[in-house]
Amino acid sequence: MTTSLPGAVDSPPPPARSPWKALVGGSIGNLVEWYDWFVYSSFAVYFASSFFPDGNSTAQLLNTMGIFAVGFLMRPVGGWLLGRLGDRKGRKAALTATVSLMSASALLIAIAPTYDQAGYLGVVVLLLARLLQGLSVGGEYAASATYLTEASAPGRRGFASSFQYVSMTLGQLCGLALQMVLQRTMDPDTLMSWGWRIPFFVGALGAAVVFYLRRNLLETEAYEEEEDVATDPRAGRGTLRALAPYKRELVLVLALTLGGSVSYYTYTTYLTKYLSNTAGLTKQDATLVSFCALTVFMCLQPLGGMLSDRIGRRPLLIAFGAGSMLGSVPLLSALGGVDGFWQAFGLMLIALVIVTGYTSINAAVKAELFPTHIRALGVALPYALAQALFGGTAEYVALWFKKAGIESGFYWYVSGCAAVSFVVYLAMRETRDAALKRSEREAAAGEGQAEVPVAQTAGR
Repeated sequence: MTTSLPGAVDSPPPPARSPWKALVGGSIGNLVEWYDWFVYSSFAVYFASSFFPDGNSTAQLLNTMGIFAVGFLMRPVGGWLLGRLGDRKGRKAALTATVSLMSASALLIAIAPTYDQAGYLGVVVLLLARLLQGLSVGGEYAASATYLTEASAPGRRGFASSFQYVSMTLGQLCGLALQMVLQRTMDPDTLMSWGWRIPFFVGALGAAVVFYLRRNLLETEAYEEEEDVATDPRAGRGTLRALAPYKRELVLVLALTLGGSVSYYTYTTYLTKYLSNTAGLTKQDATLVSFCALTVFMCLQPLGGMLSDRIGRRPLLIAFGAGSMLGSVPLLSALGGVDGFWQAFGLMLIALVIVTGYTSINAAVKAELFPTHIRALGVALPYALAQALFGGTAEYVALWFKKAGIESGFYWYVSGCAAVSFVVYLAMRETRDAALKRSEREAAAGEGQAEVPVAQTAGR
């Protein structure tokens, strides 16, 4: 029995860490993020005329999508600002900041005045909302990737990080489902008048719920250990100077993301339009194919994550790189000539199984490349740059090739991007056993591990 000294006050035990609470809180922001991203592009056809003067409908839509594109340009800025915040103030601070920006951007779009009400003020509000949304998207990926990876046990990091794409896909499916419901319960005139505001109010409310959940998250042990050993908690954290020694890792993240993001956007965001415009499926059938295939794709992510925890990250990345490099041309060629639901569904599912080799584990791989003091920024900045340059432009590149009359050129573009990443996957080191916190380093030392963990040797 232990007795307390007179006058001593027993300190309360530290709160228990729930891995499932960390998993949900860390990943659910991606759901709202991708829901908001999807409903803007899909409902633009309904609200474009509300913000621009009467005229050609194509010109109205192009103006609206031009504002949409601004969000991609803001991603690197968001990656830098919020990655810096995550390394200097903590992972929890970055997670709550991104979801606050999400809620504000969705609410601004929902209440934006139309051209008839306030002239071009509505366009200004729309542009501001997209700037905030771009900042949020730029920081959300790295914030959640870093949190999910650090908050998980070493043998469960792949599984935990896979829920990033589970939640991202679920956000797309929620947006798609709401769109189908509104299309079936409202006539087009009502949707164009005010019905288009509904999904943005839903997005703002969803972000507010996520904010509440994230306020109650615990900081990761890896970040708390970094605070304990630092004389100045902010020294050398989240700065470009601190990131400078990790040039190889920065290039690695860019190359990792290049092939993966182009393939992901091609087979998810763009494929519905491709099936309709090129294959000739009806919009309803193309939407149904995507909905069903994405549902299966979402369920595959934890399986890929668990497999990487057993056999390592590189085998899955190599399988994706080889599959996308060799399979993109025949798969996209075949998808362009489908004549029914099942044929399109089967081919799309094959493509998404290949893409799962990247999506299910890329968050963990990138986080495992960097040490704690620079991990959030190290993941955020190169990832956001790659997304802005390659992922976000995939649909525009595809349409450019189509307009030029050489649509098959896009198939080779996807294959070429995958080939670049494939070479990187062959050359990179395995990251699964990287020690991210003190207890993991001590356990590795106790087992007589000869090789220093990846995250500790990066950039040296």
